[in-house]
This record gives sequence, C-alpha cells and structure tokens, in this order.
Amino acid sequence: MTAARVLDHVFGAPPIAGGLFDVDASGAPFLMGGHCDQCDRYVFPYSESCPACLSGMKHVRLGGEGVIYSHTTVRTKPPYGLPQPYSVAFIDLNDAPLRIFALLDHSMAGGFRIGDRVKLKVGVIGHDGEGDPRARGYFTLKDSR
Repeated sequence: MTAARVLDHVFGAPPIAGGLFDVDASGAPFLMGGHCDQCDRYVFPYSESCPACLSGMKHVRLGGEGVIYSHTTVRTKPPYGLPQPYSVAFIDLNDAPLRIFALLDHSMAGGFRIGDRVKLKVGVIGHDGEGDPRARGYFTLKDSR
C-alpha cells in the first residue's frame, strides 16, 4: 500500500493536498514543512526554495502541538463545504520556530482563547471543490480547561 493510500485509510479520505501532514508510529498526526539549512528558516507548507534566500529546502517534521497566538470565528458561508461557523488561528508551533495559519476544531467554533495550548487532529472536513470529501488538519484543545 502506498503512503498516500495509508493516509487515505487513516484519515477516512484523501488529504486536501499532499505533504501537509503525516502520522507517527502511534497514529498521532504531525505537520510536515520545509527547512533551509542556509538561513535556518522553516516554512509551512513545504516549498522547493527558501522564500528568504532562495536556497533549496528539505522536508522536515514540524510537530503537532502549539499555542494560539490569535484567532477569529468566521460566520459567513464557508468555502469548500467547511462547517459554519468555523474558526481559524495563527498558531506558534512547539517543535519549530514557526507561526502557522490553521483551522480550529469546528465543534468548538468561538470557544478558543489566545494562549490556549492546542494539538493537531486530522479529519474529513468539507470537500475539494468538486464535491469529493477531503481530510484536513485542524487544531483542538490539548488539555481541557
């Protein structure tokens, strides 16, 4: 079974895009991104060349936990079959010096706070624009309040 097929099976649908996340031996998801050895810059999602110095990037594991830096809840009609309302956040990752923009757990839309510790989950959320279900990464609370 190919790596892509394994992820389809684990997450219940193909990922919205390749190379965004993977799972460790215990089945816990983590983000994949890029690292530039020349200027020590991390990026998400992966890019072939560094946006700072244009050197080649290597694929690296970015981890699956972080802290909410800022967030908002969107209440207008969402794209790609996302649930309504849905929340998004800037998250400072624990395992890489990187702030990413990501979906938050739609079952808790509006229930997050700046400083909340969060962890990555992956599930079937929405579709690919053609109506086919897709797995997306999203962050949920790491610890209950």
